[in-house]
Amino acid sequence: MRKKLVVLAILCSCLGVSLFAQESLESLGFSLDVIWLFIGAILVFIMQAGFALVETGLTRAKNATNITMKNVMDFCFGAIVYWALGWGLMYGKDALGGLIGTDQFFYSPMEVNIENGNFYKAWFFQVVFAATAATIVSGAMAERTQFKSYLIYTCFISAFIYPISGHWVWGGGWLANLGFHDFAGSTVVHSVGGWAALMGAIVLGPRIGKYVKGADGKITVKAFPGHNIPYAALGVLLLFFGWFGFNGASTGIATVGGGGIWSGLNIARVSVTTCLAASAGAVSALIFSWIWFKKPDASMTLNGLLAGLVGITAPCAVVSPGASIIIGLLAGVLVVFSVEFIDKVLKVDDPVGAVSVHCVCGIFGTLAVGIWGNAPEDGVLGLLHGGGFGQLGIQIVGALAVGAWAAIVSLLLFFIIKAVTGLRVSPKEEMVGLDLSEHKAEAYAGFQIFTSM
Repeated sequence: MRKKLVVLAILCSCLGVSLFAQESLESLGFSLDVIWLFIGAILVFIMQAGFALVETGLTRAKNATNITMKNVMDFCFGAIVYWALGWGLMYGKDALGGLIGTDQFFYSPMEVNIENGNFYKAWFFQVVFAATAATIVSGAMAERTQFKSYLIYTCFISAFIYPISGHWVWGGGWLANLGFHDFAGSTVVHSVGGWAALMGAIVLGPRIGKYVKGADGKITVKAFPGHNIPYAALGVLLLFFGWFGFNGASTGIATVGGGGIWSGLNIARVSVTTCLAASAGAVSALIFSWIWFKKPDASMTLNGLLAGLVGITAPCAVVSPGASIIIGLLAGVLVVFSVEFIDKVLKVDDPVGAVSVHCVCGIFGTLAVGIWGNAPEDGVLGLLHGGGFGQLGIQIVGALAVGAWAAIVSLLLFFIIKAVTGLRVSPKEEMVGLDLSEHKAEAYAGFQIFTSM
């Protein structure tokens, strides 16, 4: 009898240890997932500094304070409105056939438990994406936009434009149900910001002296060189660094759980394809601009690196390293063509090339899924891997739908702001520079800054 009791005690002890170990492993896995998503969010947050430096470096010294302020405040305002409205529209209960989320507004669960931990880690990761979409716009509208008007439209983008199109793709909306694939946001983040940037630049008009009509009726396009290329280069490198969180942490977890591309095991491949595409984009932009302009153009090379990053953001989890290099090479050439076309043919003044990098290459990256995608276990099979035109067709539909939404609503928004509060500073304020006219604070106090048309 005593032996039976001893055996029973040992069995119970082993069972308890087994249950405890299982529970401990689950808790450890959850903790690792939280930590990885938190690290990813921090990396994406660092991209705000990258955008600030890129935009500041590629524009004139007299507007450096203004651009820096915009990149600081679009996140601060954006975080609040995304908490209040954006999250609910993006991830709330689906309604209207997959068009919009309808609950979780002002959502702040206070209890400390696993379920609410999932909410907080997801919200923190998503808010930095919302800020990225909004900050893209500031570059294309730099050097002539009223600061108060900027704050109005950046709030609207974070609270309304970005979340609704995000719901379609990432919130279980109609494009997700259709099979549209955008792993980390070539369309959801970058093309949305890029389309808004294009509409804003069109409504705002070019900077004074950018397009000068001569006596013969021909229009001369004047370049306004950026005042600090090292700033721009440092900003691009910060963006490159942050992009490993942007793409890598979009797996959502760090552990082996999940399935297919939505697994911690895919972090390595995502990081490799991201690295290779960005590098290839910089290389092709350098070589192509060197041939075209007879000099290795610094700003084009930097934008080529960003073009490779934007282009790989959608397909990074479903393409091979070799395909990522091809995508990067094409994106680097595409961005040079696009910058020249938008500036000299369309006559749209985009001081930093934001539309070309984020809209044009965002669309290209979205379509790349349907061409080079090779993840049949996740239902993604591109044209070059025997998938036919099915996935490519879905990607085209998604790119057009999100583009139409972002462009039309942004255009209406900018016209309304222009009519109600004004969108552009006065010619005198623009000539003096927005640092003094809008903020009364020079970025380079004590230095003589020469301003020109």
